Amino acid sequence: MRILFVVPYVPNQIRVRPYNLIRYLGKRGHNVTVLTLQSSPAEAEDVARLRQACAQVIVFDLPKWRSLWNCLAALPSSQPLQSVFCWQPALARELAGLVAGQKGAAPFDVIHVEHLRGVKYAQRLRQLGTAVPVVWDSVDCISFLFAQAMAQSKSRFGRLITRLDLNRTRRFEGQMVNAFNQVLVTSPADREAFLRLRPSGAPEPPISVLPNGVDLHTFKPDSTIPRDPATIVVSGKMSYHANVTMVLHLAEHIMPRVWTQQADAHLMIVGKDPAPALQKLADHPHITVTGTVPAIEPYLQRATLAVAPIPYGAGIQNKVLEAMACATPVVVSPQAAKALTAVPQQDFLLAEEPAAFAHQILALLADPDYQRAIGEKGYAFVKMTHDWQQIAAQLETIYQSHIRNT
Repeated sequence: MRILFVVPYVPNQIRVRPYNLIRYLGKRGHNVTVLTLQSSPAEAEDVARLRQACAQVIVFDLPKWRSLWNCLAALPSSQPLQSVFCWQPALARELAGLVAGQKGAAPFDVIHVEHLRGVKYAQRLRQLGTAVPVVWDSVDCISFLFAQAMAQSKSRFGRLITRLDLNRTRRFEGQMVNAFNQVLVTSPADREAFLRLRPSGAPEPPISVLPNGVDLHTFKPDSTIPRDPATIVVSGKMSYHANVTMVLHLAEHIMPRVWTQQADAHLMIVGKDPAPALQKLADHPHITVTGTVPAIEPYLQRATLAVAPIPYGAGIQNKVLEAMACATPVVVSPQAAKALTAVPQQDFLLAEEPAAFAHQILALLADPDYQRAIGEKGYAFVKMTHDWQQIAAQLETIYQSHIRNT
């Protein structure tokens, strides 16, 4: 198949979903053209890596002033800020030209557009009247995420933005859910959230769950790396409001209970751009805040265990899958486990209240055999159900079903 992949940010090893779908579709023999936006020169390396994975990458700049202008212009309207944040007229013109077959381009068999930030490009395709099937990968239901963030986020700015954008995002996602040939989400909870948004009397929308995977060549057990004793790792992009809220909850309500019984337990906070509130945690003698690291897998492979006490969120949690892929035992909250089909207390440990969460951490720290058992079960689960090769094959089948119907 000839696939046009429109992504409103450069796919990379942090934005793992589009990056790996593109890579593995290419490995399966498909011709993938990527149309994307970069917001800083620092993303040049990501673009170069992406060019090795697919047939063609076309990149346009999205300066910060453009995103700010887009949002300011949208404030008096009913458009969600997320939907306009990545609008770049130059990319829209290039998209129109590619779909029309200009510049000698062969017609595409399917067009894949990622995220609410990219949905305006999918709308533009509909306005152009293209007969090519359009798949919108929403990834998460953003209004579902916003509703939780408004109630639970510890970021004042985050609560303000979600309060401003929640209702318009709900209305807009409800309109978009029946606008394309196919809508994709990462979890059943997000699918249910979208179904609740559809207008009264509207037909059942074409929504499929396509979970995230793990790069099992990168995230894997490594018996040559010894586990650091009593080391707990929490990972993710540490400027993201849900991760900030999660880590503060961990440091303030869970870890003090752990330290009362195991004073040498060390918490590693691993991920780029830690918010100021997280940077302050590094003052604690048993907390390390790494900031950006060259690779996250060594931290997961060395840790005694990983945790994800996520209080709110949407979609599937990559941080959990990556830790499990490294055979690192994981303790998670119900919110983090919601999208997993793994068996609690067998493939991972589940706890909600701070005391129960601390109890599960201490049980693992005290028993190396228990650590190994949970870690091995988690690895087996991820290997069986979250290999990107399998997920790319599922996406291929979705594409083909719509191509046959056009």
